[in-house]
Amino acid sequence: MNNSVDLPPSQTARTQLQLRELIVGGELRPGQRIAELALVERLGASRTPIRMALVRLQEEGLLDALPNGGFVVKDFSEADIRDAIEVRGTLEGIAARFAAERGVTSVLMGEARELLDRIDAVLAKPRLSDSSFEAYVEHNGAFHKLLIEMSGSDVLARQIERAVTLPFASPNGFVLAQANGEHARDTLIVAQQQHRSVIEAIAQRAGARAEALMREHATIAHRNLREALQSQQTLKLVPGASLIRRRIGR
Repeated sequence: MNNSVDLPPSQTARTQLQLRELIVGGELRPGQRIAELALVERLGASRTPIRMALVRLQEEGLLDALPNGGFVVKDFSEADIRDAIEVRGTLEGIAARFAAERGVTSVLMGEARELLDRIDAVLAKPRLSDSSFEAYVEHNGAFHKLLIEMSGSDVLARQIERAVTLPFASPNGFVLAQANGEHARDTLIVAQQQHRSVIEAIAQRAGARAEALMREHATIAHRNLREALQSQQTLKLVPGASLIRRRIGR
């Protein structure tokens, strides 16, 4: 008979989410060693779910394990972020190719077109408000998730989920940072045109084209990264900005 007590998954997941918010929100700073006992008091959780959450956050790439035990909050260079965006773009390109080659149900294709129509409605206004950007972020995130579902690959879905755990590597990582930019709406319109081109390539079963378009789509995130790094005020709008290690001098 097994007398061990399994920890409820929800308890660890909840603790993991709370810790991630502390890290991404900048309350736990890069280089700061994580004190388990302090977290017990701060989060009101026992040491077991905290320890398990720390291990998972290390697997996500937000923490480094110390040689003598314990964890420290990790920081990321500009090159790290570029690499993370490139990995996501590559994986999403594969997702688009799989969707085109394997075929997509009419239901999923209908959902994709409906999402694109919603984004078109958001971008129809000559000037975008804060609520417009928030709506774009919501619909854009839903589109990227739907693309993964369209690929029909659980293996690929897991790899993409891992790739976007870093907050600035997600499809929306730098979108809100562009909200006050002079050409913010123009950038989103270009991204939306790419969305539609990808869906049309998938509908036409053009796998190579769908993959190339989706990888090209990731270059917008690279451009947004460069622009965000030029302004400390803009960079503050990027989730996880406190984890980014800025270069001194250029």
